[in-house]
Parts: sequence; structure tokens; C-alpha cells
Amino acid sequence: MTTQPLATGDPLRLGPYRLLGVLGEGGMGKVYVGRDGSGAPAAVKVLRPELAHDQHLAQRFVREADMARAVTSKGVARVLGARTEGGRPWIAAEFLAGPTLDEAVRTYGPMDVPTVRALAAQLARTLHDIHLAGLVHRDLKPANIVLTSTGPRIIDFGIARPEHGLTLTTTGQIPVTPGYGAPEQVLGQRVGPASDVFSLGAVLAYAASGRRAFDGGHVAAVQYEVVHGAPDLSLVPPELQQLIGPCLAKDPAFRPTPPRIAEAFAPPKGADRAWRKGPLAEDVKRRETATRRLAAPEDTAVPGAAPSRRRFLTMTAVGVAVLGAGGGAGAWWLNREESPTADVPPAVATPEAAFASLIDSEPGKAPKALWGPLDVAARDDHLPLPVRDVVIVQARTGGLLALSVTDGKERWRAKGIRADAGYASVAGRLVVGIDEAGALNAFVASTGAPVWQTGGDADQVLAADDTHVYLVTKDNRLRAVDAWTLATAWTRPMLSPRSPEGPAKAATGRKRLVIQGRDGQVDVVDTTTGETAWKLKDQGTRGQVPAIGGDTVYLAGPKLIARTLDEGDILWMDEAMSSSDRKPGWASPTTDGTSVYAVEGYRACRYTTLAGSGRPSTEWTEILGDPGSTTGTLTAPAVQGGTVWLPEPDDSAVRVVKKTTREVLFTMRMQHEGPYRLAGDAHRVFLARGGGITAMPVYDE
Repeated sequence: MTTQPLATGDPLRLGPYRLLGVLGEGGMGKVYVGRDGSGAPAAVKVLRPELAHDQHLAQRFVREADMARAVTSKGVARVLGARTEGGRPWIAAEFLAGPTLDEAVRTYGPMDVPTVRALAAQLARTLHDIHLAGLVHRDLKPANIVLTSTGPRIIDFGIARPEHGLTLTTTGQIPVTPGYGAPEQVLGQRVGPASDVFSLGAVLAYAASGRRAFDGGHVAAVQYEVVHGAPDLSLVPPELQQLIGPCLAKDPAFRPTPPRIAEAFAPPKGADRAWRKGPLAEDVKRRETATRRLAAPEDTAVPGAAPSRRRFLTMTAVGVAVLGAGGGAGAWWLNREESPTADVPPAVATPEAAFASLIDSEPGKAPKALWGPLDVAARDDHLPLPVRDVVIVQARTGGLLALSVTDGKERWRAKGIRADAGYASVAGRLVVGIDEAGALNAFVASTGAPVWQTGGDADQVLAADDTHVYLVTKDNRLRAVDAWTLATAWTRPMLSPRSPEGPAKAATGRKRLVIQGRDGQVDVVDTTTGETAWKLKDQGTRGQVPAIGGDTVYLAGPKLIARTLDEGDILWMDEAMSSSDRKPGWASPTTDGTSVYAVEGYRACRYTTLAGSGRPSTEWTEILGDPGSTTGTLTAPAVQGGTVWLPEPDDSAVRVVKKTTREVLFTMRMQHEGPYRLAGDAHRVFLARGGGITAMPVYDE
């Protein structure tokens, strides 16, 4: 949320606070950024003047101040002062320099298991402190949790009540954000501490998966799911599902207490690293730096600060609206001398496509394309790369090309980039690639604005995660480059030899980089140290790409193998029916987190893992053609919504089946030649073939 200058009618001072700008505005009032006489910043919430005469709202405003003051926990934003009688009632609270949990997940993606454990334990302890003060927060949600350098802080006691209090809303009004309030809260029944536990479970499910546990097309549908439906935890890592599930029990009596939650989620040592290291920590540090500037006396020069404070206030986003004015936090300004990534904006929201209607579709016929096919891409073997609101391909004329995911229109080009050397996304915010001189370049994903350029010895981009880019140098060394500071984290020999058949392929997740070389060797590297975690041989020489789902990695080749990502323990394997120069065995797999989908010659299979059995559960097998029809293409399937998109073995078409039943829905053909390359995201499947690319809608489950 960008800070706005004070407008006509805005107060210049409230109590000891000189107001400097507007942080946000909601139905009840405005939140200003203020500074007291000592230079300390504060978030000051003011009741709208036209509402000050409303006794009900004024009482609620007074109660908010009293409720927040009653909690002395370090896990909440401290109330610094208040005036609740006469004139314009206001409350001043501690200014928290950090993004909300909602913003952090949208910007940096779901949190890993140790971080979610640390988040859960700290929030549970804070809820316990709130409940010990005799209060129920009643509106715990991602937007009301601020992530600071010292950990998460709970904000906004706007509808907090004593434990014995009933809802103050009138009949039919929704007192909390749909999907986070407990069933008893939705039904207008008595609300107690267990209601906050339900909200905590919904918050943790969102933090771990990036998706709400209860969702629907409209508010009533969401609230119905809260009261009657089962939570969707399919994208939550299995080890967290059993911890979060009890918090979401419909009956408050069956929910664990906050102390039990803190004990059950006890994180491993160092799990709070998300607040000390990585892009989230850097985000917090940038906000803290800007806060120090904000607290400086008028027009005082702060080391490293180019603009005056007055200009600063008109161009920067400041803090977070800690008192719940209805806004969130935004990007912060920093000059480029302080950070090479200072001007990188937060990742944009991913626009989801509407599901196609199976009822309205003609049986056996593909639905109308969302856009395309467009003859703008090169005839290469790189998959389309969806990055939130754009999809990246190699341009027909060379370089990178970014197309809008919603309509296929060109958004930007990077002409000097060798797209055939690979490209990747960092945290949905940057797209990185290598230029003709061997320099690694980064661009803002949504706009294509250049951000930084490094060195001149890069040869191949293997993969990237939220913090680092993993590349191969010209002298065949493996290097990890911090995408936010440009520091080299580590460099080590690249164990897979170069091959005229093409580069090694890789995937990254959960602090592991999995590299599958053309010599059939798989090397799994600890991304924090560069050390080999585990490895294996004879796993395919045709360029299969590993797939990572949760804590499992799936490797294709003569065998389709599922192994634990951390230590490489084998979970199961399935031999290919045939493997030769023409029939390379299993093609690159695709996982949706719980199942894996792969094509072997003329058949496609869906497997799930049977714990401790040493073998997979075969959910279905789809015969795609005759045993002799395969061309050896190693295209991975795409999985979106309730559909699986399977490239047929002779490269003639893509067969689309239901994910659960393998019922054939339709066959998709493009008027181009060559193998299909598939990628899916946000209820779209992108098909590239022979230089053409199109975006297709999918059916719901």
C-alpha cells in the first residue's frame, strides 16, 4: 500500500503524534503514519468524523483500544496511546516493519515445513497470551499477522471480545473474513478460545499451501464449506496435515489448546531462519531501513538515502496498517547503491482462469482456446514457463518473450538472451537468463525491466528457487548465485560431463537441487552448502527432468523411481516395459503433490505412494497407442484442475483425461509439427509445438 500525502481535512497532529502521511483507509477510519517528539514512528488509527457521533461505533473503537491494551504479549502490536472521548477518537500502535503473512505468501510462495512449524508455535503462544487476558481475537487471518525480524505479530483487535461476549453484528452480517472464522462464529453462536484455534488452523493451511482450506465461488459458498465441508489440505505437506487437521474440527471441544499446538509444532533448531535469512528477511530489512529514515527529523540526511523525507513519503510504501484500516503493505523504496534488487516490486497476483464447463461442452470436443495458437515461439525443447501473470518462451527471432497469460499479448522481450541456455523464475518476481557474453541477467517478471547483470562465465541455467539461481559455468562448474545480493553462495565441480545430446536437467525444492545428467547419473546437492546429499547412476540418458512433490523426488528413465528428497531412501520403483535407443523408458514425470503421472512408450500411468510398501499404488493406466508407435519424445504430462494432458507417443496429439478416473474428455491437436511441450498453471495449460503456442482452459475436479 503506497503512502499518500495528507489531504485537505486530514489532521496534522493527534496527541503527541505529528502525522506524516496516510497508510490506509477502511470503513471505520483512516490509519496514518505518525512520529512522536522523540522520532519514534507509530501507526495511528482515527475514527471517521462522520462516525464519531455513532454511539455503537464509538464504543467499538473504545473497546478495540481496551482489548489491545489488555494483552501484554510480545506477539502483538503494542498500543502506545489512545484518546477515545470527544473530538476524533484515535489509537496509536507500534509501527511494525514487515509484510503481512498474506502478502508474504503471495509474494514468496508457500512456506516450507520448518518455517510453518515456527510460525505455528509462535502464533499459538501469542493466542495463549491473548486468551489468558480473557479475550478472544475473533479475526485471526493472514492479513492480521505481520512478519517482522523477531517473528510473527498479531494485529487488529477491532472485533476482539471477552470470552463470554457474543457477536455484535446484526443478523446476516459476516463478522470475520470468510474461510477463517470458525463454524460457531459463522452460525452466530457463542465464541470462545477454540474459535481462534480454528482460525489458526486455516491460517497455517494457507501458509503451507498458498491456498485457503475453505473456498468457494461466493461468500455463502465459503461459509457453507466452513460449517459443513471438509478442509482442502491436499497441497499441505503430509507431516503438517495431521497437525493442522485437528485445529479445523467442526466441534470446538475437539480442537487442541494453544499450548498443545505449540508443543506439537515445536520447530527444529534454526527454523526461524525465514525471519533471518532469505528474500523474506531481506524484505523485512528493507522496511526497517525505510522506517529508520521515516523516524529521522525533517529533511535530515540519512546515510545512503538519496531523497528528502518529504519526497520519500510521497513515493514509498510504509510499514503495515497494523490497526486494520483495510489495507496491506506494499513495496519499499531503496536506492540502488544499497541493494541491486531494491527496485524489484512484489510479485503480482496470479490471475486464475475460469474453469471450462463440462456440462456446456460438446462431448469429445476440445473447449475453445483462451488464446492462440500464436506463431511467435522458437522450435526448441524448452517448456513454456508460467510466472504469475506472464508465460515465458524462447522468441522465434531469438531471446526471451513474455506473453500475458490472460490474452497472449506480448508483454516484453529480452533480445540479447540465449534462451536455449535455459531460463528460470526466482520467487515469481524475477526471470533470469544468460546473454551471448555469458552474463547472467535478471528481469522483473511482470514488466521485463532489467534488474541486474553478473559476470561473464555462465553457460547454462539449471534451476532457481526463491533465493538462488543454480547455473553451470563455461568451465563446467556448478554455482549458486544469490539472486537478491548477487553473492556467490558456493561453487563446486559439475559432476555430470557435458554431452552433445544436450545439457543436464534439474529441479529444486526443500533445500535440494536434483540434477539428472545425460550420462544417467543423478546428483542431489544441498543448496545451503553445495555438498552432495546423495546420488545414483544409470537413470536415463535422454534428458528426463526430475519432478519434486513435497519431500519426494520422482526420477524417470529405465525405471520410474520415487525417493525421499532429503536422504534418497527409495520408496518404490517401476521398470519400463522396454528401454532402448528408440524407446528411452519413462519420460519426464509430473506430480501434483500427492500423485505422479508419467508416460512410458505407449502407456500413461498415475501412481500414488503406499507408505512402507516399497511399491506404488497404480491408480490407472491409459493406453495411448500401439507398442511400436512411440517416437521417443520425453514430454512430461500437464496436470491442472481435474484434468491430465498426455502427449501421445507419435507426437500427433495430446489426450486429455479426467485426473481421477482417466475418462477421456477430448483430444487436442495443433496445426504445427513436432513434439508437444506442456506446462500448466492457474487453471490453464500452455501447449507449444513447432513454434506455436496456445493457452487452453481446464475442467474442475
